[in-house]
Amino acid sequence: MLRLQEKYKKEVVPAMKEKFGFKNIMAVPKIEKVVINTGFGRKVTAAGSDERKKINQAICQDLATIAGQAAVLTKAKKSIAGFKLREGMAVGAMVVLRKKRMYDFLERLINIVLPRARDFQGINADSVDKQGNLNMPIKEHIIFPEISPEKIRFIFGFEISVVTTAKDKEQGLELLKLLGFPIKIKK
Repeated sequence: MLRLQEKYKKEVVPAMKEKFGFKNIMAVPKIEKVVINTGFGRKVTAAGSDERKKINQAICQDLATIAGQAAVLTKAKKSIAGFKLREGMAVGAMVVLRKKRMYDFLERLINIVLPRARDFQGINADSVDKQGNLNMPIKEHIIFPEISPEKIRFIFGFEISVVTTAKDKEQGLELLKLLGFPIKIKK
């Protein structure tokens, strides 16, 4: 089985050049980065400051284990009294993956994680936006094999955004299909 980066160079580029008529290899769309993003939600707004730090740390540690790279806390830009939210309070965490780590993560996602997911029937084609980027939710982070369900304190969901250099949805969908993403086609 080809590694994802090799597969892109040997199979995807020629297929994309043929289908869309690209003259130059540099014009062929590619995956630019993968962003893994989660929000803490009600877990932190109701908790005290010590409990909040523990929750933030546990979620960031699980995200780092999944991504293979440290997570960065995202902070609230302004205070919202109705949500018990203060400016500067940590409200989420994110990881941006590029190059080798990105390809390693995507390989694990396509070949191990998605087939393991309960009731998974493929990624909906509507998850690809007009620019050809894929946005897919993961309901429970425990579907990743790196996470031991016995040791976790909080089950949380997150979003994976696969950012491509595609010009439109059609190019983005074709790129993702050729890379091996299990995208289901509407009938």
